[in-house]
Amino acid sequence: MKSGFVTIFGKPNAGKSTLFNALINENLAITSPKVQTTRNRIKGILTKDESYQIIFSDIPGLITDPSYALQQRMMGYVNKALDDADVIILLVDGFKINLNEIDNLFRALKLKIPAILVINKIDRLSTEELSKIILFFKDKPYAHEIIPLSAIRKDTIPHLLDTILTFLPQGEFYYDNNTLTDAPNRFFVAELIREQSYTLYQDELPYHLAVIINQYQEKKTLTKIVADIIVHRESQKGIILGERGTMIKQLGTLSRKTIEEFIGQKVFLELFVKVRPNWRNNKNYLDEYGYY
Repeated sequence: MKSGFVTIFGKPNAGKSTLFNALINENLAITSPKVQTTRNRIKGILTKDESYQIIFSDIPGLITDPSYALQQRMMGYVNKALDDADVIILLVDGFKINLNEIDNLFRALKLKIPAILVINKIDRLSTEELSKIILFFKDKPYAHEIIPLSAIRKDTIPHLLDTILTFLPQGEFYYDNNTLTDAPNRFFVAELIREQSYTLYQDELPYHLAVIINQYQEKKTLTKIVADIIVHRESQKGIILGERGTMIKQLGTLSRKTIEEFIGQKVFLELFVKVRPNWRNNKNYLDEYGYY
């Protein structure tokens, strides 16, 4: 029996959340082409009979110079997840990579635990480009193994899992066999609403927006959810609402459908927009919104 914690580490937009979802075969982490989509540490638990249990952590992408309090707390999640890990996945975007910059980043971690260097997005690379990257990392002290893959192609995942298991320590399971995550449904509901807002509002709002679940009431045939969308300027509130409320209605429809698919039940969803000036730098607001 093997069990342990595996943290996926890398720069923003390397594909951490996509790989995380592929490894646990569930869409727990929201994904977006925008950087800094992941703000919290999300745990996904993969259990195979009585053979192994792997607790994967999807964490925010590394921000070397946090510019406001929310980003500082995001980097706190990163440091904690690295400290807890038994194995590290060092994920790089093979399509957009500065080799020397990544090398300096990984060396600075001074890892004392096994690390697997994963080259992502190989479906966008030529054979020559991939060979160059592999050759560069081949003798690096932090790369115990090098695995090229495409996180969006699930046929490339089993080899990575097998490699993780070679480094995973023996031990009892930390969670019940049927546990998928340690986070409550209301956390993922807030994330799903935020994901839909990223899609709907494009580049206008992502980093200024938070979603808070004020009510989550489960009944036999219906779940009632009331959520606040937090922005820090009145002009942003107008963007969220849209003319005559058209945009927030659209956001509600898109969010409700994804939430129903996630929890497997009909949903009644109410959305409200609130302005909280400079909430990303306000410690009280960050605590209230779950960014501890």
